[in-house]
Amino acid sequence: MTSAALNGRPRRPDIVMILTDDHAAHAVSAYGSAVNRTPRIDEIGEHGVRFENCFVTNSLCSPSRATILTGTYSHVNGVKTLVTPIDAAQPTFVSQLRDAGYRTAIVGKWHLGDGAGHDPQNFDYWDVLIEQGEYFDPRFLSAEGLRTERGYATDLITDLSLRWLDSLDGDAPWCVLICHKAPHRSWEPDEAHAGMYAGHIPVPATFADDYATRTPSARRAAMRIADHLTVEDLKQPVPDGMSYEEQARWKYQRYMEDYLACVASVDDNVGRVIDWLRERGRFDDTVLIYSSDQGFFLGEHGWFDKRFMYEQSLRMPLLLSCPRAVAAGQVHDGIVTNVDFAQSILDAAGVPHHERMQGRSFWPDLTGTRGEPPAEGMYYRYWEHDDSNHRTPAHYGYRTARHKLIYFYNDGLGVPGSSSRTYPPEWELYDLLEDPDEVRNVYDDPAYGAVREDLKARMWLAQAAVGDEPHPSHAAPEGLRPDGPVAS
Repeated sequence: MTSAALNGRPRRPDIVMILTDDHAAHAVSAYGSAVNRTPRIDEIGEHGVRFENCFVTNSLCSPSRATILTGTYSHVNGVKTLVTPIDAAQPTFVSQLRDAGYRTAIVGKWHLGDGAGHDPQNFDYWDVLIEQGEYFDPRFLSAEGLRTERGYATDLITDLSLRWLDSLDGDAPWCVLICHKAPHRSWEPDEAHAGMYAGHIPVPATFADDYATRTPSARRAAMRIADHLTVEDLKQPVPDGMSYEEQARWKYQRYMEDYLACVASVDDNVGRVIDWLRERGRFDDTVLIYSSDQGFFLGEHGWFDKRFMYEQSLRMPLLLSCPRAVAAGQVHDGIVTNVDFAQSILDAAGVPHHERMQGRSFWPDLTGTRGEPPAEGMYYRYWEHDDSNHRTPAHYGYRTARHKLIYFYNDGLGVPGSSSRTYPPEWELYDLLEDPDEVRNVYDDPAYGAVREDLKARMWLAQAAVGDEPHPSHAAPEGLRPDGPVAS
């Protein structure tokens, strides 16, 4: 494979998307991590662009992956929860690339169902983990059937991806999705990285958050490090004789040691992909993307996991390089979401979008070919109400550069995976400039009255613009009709 021109035209770029599971942006050193270093992941941003404000539109593994593939919101692609499999026949950026002559592959975590109608489609090669997959000696499902591969999942996923690339002949472009299990729970590091973060890892400033201004909707969540991490998570029992506060900090240390060690293995394997591209002269002509399916709490507010619209769960790492087309060292500070990935990748490849796709391509932002500004805000919806493990309430909201409004409607309305328990609707509002840690809910503060009402109208219109419907408990803001447009 070379970068030679084809029939006098430049060869279309190859595409590599490396997608991890639950890798918080604040555990990437390019984003200023205070707890670890990720030099090979950082390298992508150094040779291209780091996105400062990339957000997920439904902070769960399966829904985010469906959104990334299809370029649509959860209510459009049908994958609202962890237990709703994808209709794999629907259009994706991969199907568009394949129709345009790209060779396509996915290796690693799929997590969108398996069996008739749910296995990966429009991939020339697919080799995926079963559901969450195992860290050691994982099972892989391919068109040839189910088998076990001996070794560590992060290494094996990279091995299989590079093996497929090495098998390709000819000059047709290719796209490979390298989808890691790590650093998903239960955070099992390999021997090469185990223990590398043993010692003192500083707790975040909000570790002892008392949730004083937060609604009961948030306080009900069963994601507290002190109370809800298990012996299986920690790999050993809590030592005797500790106070509650001491236990909480001990659990945090154990959790973070293993989480960060899993990230270190990912970083090494990202380096393997970069080195493979460089050795073959392809790095400059490849759209190389690193992201995670959502963010993750690393002790902020005393929590682990995701699901909420709060910053650590909402924010995704996103770094992209393609030196032939994208200038190095850029920082993109506009709002983008995982809905935007599909159109952006297709633009990079010069392939038309599918008419069904939503969002906005950010590729022209990187290449200076369009002056249209990024979105003023982003719409979020978490559908899986009060699930049995995490007790996170169903909610939706709207985030701008400065403010965030959240409506906990607290009713799953028959959504798979949701509890039948319902609670009164509740609102939260945060000023991210004055309160970046989101510890002061100002929804009822009279000083924010005008901001609150403006955000309610913006959220209503944003919801309507993407074709979603409000919860029955949510009345239209004053001056707006139920279908969204401003009343005359």
